[in-house]
Amino acid sequence: MTTKQPIIFCDFDGTITNSDNIIAIMKEFAPPEWDGIKNQVLAQEVSIKEGVGKMFALLPSSKKQDIKNFIMKHAEIREGFAEFVSYAKEKNIPLYVVSGGIDFFVEPILASYISSEDIYCNSSDFSQNQISIVWPHTCDNSCENDCGCCKPTIIRSLCKENDRIIVIGDSITDLEAARLADQVIARDFLADKCKNLGIPFSSFETFFDVMEILKKSEVRA
Repeated sequence: MTTKQPIIFCDFDGTITNSDNIIAIMKEFAPPEWDGIKNQVLAQEVSIKEGVGKMFALLPSSKKQDIKNFIMKHAEIREGFAEFVSYAKEKNIPLYVVSGGIDFFVEPILASYISSEDIYCNSSDFSQNQISIVWPHTCDNSCENDCGCCKPTIIRSLCKENDRIIVIGDSITDLEAARLADQVIARDFLADKCKNLGIPFSSFETFFDVMEILKKSEVRA
């Protein structure tokens, strides 16, 4: 029997960072109507792509540097993440960050941890009056959820038949990826959704927890 090769797909906002950076940006810079859009996304009344696009369209492009400075100052990396990255390297486990976040803050925050080649997120355009989001990782023919950054599509493009897919996440953007996973490590909204839908998962608060979960999986394998 061939042992499956683990491959990790890890969310960014609210997973690698302690809080959701898009929500933090909206609270600080957006007019009040952003909150109604967010609620529509969480209730799955509008797609993630539509919702995120609408929220950022509320922000003037002239605020780019102010927004970047704000999020670089306030974003906190979850405890144990640096050690988790080292653990994955030591075990030769491919680690990809798949994020519904935006390049202008995801990539700088992760620069000292993860190669940009291993980060999949949305892009941004500040050339017009309002911020526009660009979608380089849209859904393939097997997904009709209008994800924006389609995590299932990225998983399908990177995984081989013998890979054991591990998904780590916290939010609605991780749900479809969790449905594809062999192992789900979840917190917050994603944990609640998995519980409600009967998707097996392990809970975590820090990346030290994640490492312990993965080590136990190694023993079972």
